[in-house]
Amino acid sequence: MKYLCIIVLFAFASCKKEVKKENVKVVENSRVEYLPYYNDDSFTPHWLIPNTEEEKAFHKIPDFSLTNQLGEEVTQKTFENKIYVTDFFFTTCPGICPKMTGNMAKIQEEFKNDNDVLLLSHSVMPSTDSVNVLRAYANKNDVIDHKWHLVTGDRNEIYNLGRDHYFVESDLGEVKSIDDFLHTENFLLIDKNKHIRGIYNGLNRASMTQLITDIKALKQEVDHV
Repeated sequence: MKYLCIIVLFAFASCKKEVKKENVKVVENSRVEYLPYYNDDSFTPHWLIPNTEEEKAFHKIPDFSLTNQLGEEVTQKTFENKIYVTDFFFTTCPGICPKMTGNMAKIQEEFKNDNDVLLLSHSVMPSTDSVNVLRAYANKNDVIDHKWHLVTGDRNEIYNLGRDHYFVESDLGEVKSIDDFLHTENFLLIDKNKHIRGIYNGLNRASMTQLITDIKALKQEVDHV
């Protein structure tokens, strides 16, 4: 019986060594070798290998031009070679937004000394959330300038980004117009190549813990490809 156990353990150890896929690197503390990629509002995971032609041609967040709490223009150039977490909010929201802002602040605290990670919060009420209003909101919530961008701008551009490119709303199959208010608790994780790599409930503690884990995994992934 003793020898049988030794044989079983040896076989198990050998199997563990063999499951590593060729040219796929394992990312420590992650649920998978590589985080999945997403390209529509169903958030069906696509298991691509980074730096392949398939990955390069996959859905990316397009360029945009918005204005942050400092009155500075924010574009994709701002996030060049950066990982970022993004959400949609408005400063007078009495419901989910304060908790979302609090959880985004926790992400900021976790990565405040990490220059590779930025945060981006879009106002869905840009007509009232002016630069001055965003500045006051940033001060109230200890937002670190140039680490966490609170942005305002053209309403059509913000709503188009949210619905057609970030896919933040979860009302699958329900067609929305520009007149329909955009309101969601979702956070999205965007990689250095502008791909969506994760969606998270911005109100849920476990989901925020997973987001932090996935940011760290994504950093390792980028370092190894």
